[in-house]
Amino acid sequence: MTETFLLTGSLGCIGAWTLRNLVDQGVNVIASDLSSDHSRPGLLLSDDELNDAITWMELDVTDLDGVRSAVEDNGVTNIIHLAGLQVPFCRANPSLGAAVNVVGTTNVFEAARHAGITNLAYASSIAVMGPASQYPDRPIADDVPLDPKTLYGVYKVANEKTAKVFWNDWQVPSVGLRPYNVYGVGRDQGMTADIAKAVLAAAAGRPFHIRFGGSQALQHANDVAQIFIAASRSGHKGAAVCNLRNTVMDVADVVDLIKSEVPSAEITFDADTLLPFPADLDDSFLRTILGDVPHTPIADAIADDLQRFHTLLTGDKIRLSQLDE
Repeated sequence: MTETFLLTGSLGCIGAWTLRNLVDQGVNVIASDLSSDHSRPGLLLSDDELNDAITWMELDVTDLDGVRSAVEDNGVTNIIHLAGLQVPFCRANPSLGAAVNVVGTTNVFEAARHAGITNLAYASSIAVMGPASQYPDRPIADDVPLDPKTLYGVYKVANEKTAKVFWNDWQVPSVGLRPYNVYGVGRDQGMTADIAKAVLAAAAGRPFHIRFGGSQALQHANDVAQIFIAASRSGHKGAAVCNLRNTVMDVADVVDLIKSEVPSAEITFDADTLLPFPADLDDSFLRTILGDVPHTPIADAIADDLQRFHTLLTGDKIRLSQLDE
């Protein structure tokens, strides 16, 4: 059977990189979102690719009939569900956050159930966990007690529990992934975007201050996209939820890597502000599902991002105003 992917949340950073990979692979892809702003995918794909290689669809994941139609009317075989409102948006409007993140994810699972989809990957988050001090055993396993401190984290716990019920009651298999600090071209929102913004600032010759320090679990957006695609193709039977690990590194060392590529870079960081999540994460369960986990060495990823940013800056295709947001 020919693969046809439905990608929700396709206009975000991970969504854009997922599109880049799926287009490279030549598979059918339906890119859905509520917005029509293609600026992030446009950082990675040509105009011809955006117009000719992708089927675009406006889709509200809170609309069950719309989600079911998107799946059933288009012969969808694989779903990658990334749509969701992030921490500040859930805090600002808890009811809308619950509608999108909880009801929307439930609707995706319902659509998969009715269509017989067995290839479903969805985005959970490190936000399901409590602070690092709660987990003395390292590295931290997938199945530790969850203790979210934000509504966003609570909603992601609901997603993980929903997935388990859909497997237990209806045998809808899924793989949920918990990204932490995702960096790369297109990452421009949220506090953890500061790593990606620091690389952009170095490329643009602008000073930049990273608002946190300490150890991070860093995942390049291209690797995360490839992990989502592989998870959707894994054939896993069950409701897996997997940590992402990749590079665990102190922010000070990340800054040193940026400066090794751009010696004139003026990048500082706040060593006294630590993010409230553990970094030493065990990804062994993910490895049993996927085998090899895509992982670009961070020095190579930063060098590649700098080159991409230089090209985008030369073509006036990226907003430098994001550095002040």
